[in-house]
Amino acid sequence: MPSPRDESCLFCRLVAEGDHVAREDGFVAIRDIAPIAETHLLVLPERHVDTFREVDAFPDDESGRMLRFVARTARDAGLEDYRVLVNVGAGAGQTVFHLHWHVLGGRWDAERLNAALLEER
Repeated sequence: MPSPRDESCLFCRLVAEGDHVAREDGFVAIRDIAPIAETHLLVLPERHVDTFREVDAFPDDESGRMLRFVARTARDAGLEDYRVLVNVGAGAGQTVFHLHWHVLGGRWDAERLNAALLEER
């Protein structure tokens, strides 16, 4: 079962105290502090799980609610066409080990997006 909170985790602290653009039972969305797109939001589960690799730690109903929250967050941000990106592990560019979804919409900085996608290869 995912742990409720890891006090050493930046995203656990942001879940508890951050400037949320959206919140629903078990999940929050915040703005990325280094956006690579016009709209760059991070969707975080309140419970700490290191990576998407461990998504089975969530019960099926909670996993489904998480995906629906990602979609609602994008819609509520006014996005019709957007990217949803999850980096899984350091080799894929994950730098904060708390499962999170990047929601990218509008114009993006292609150079920075490509660098982010290719960073650890």
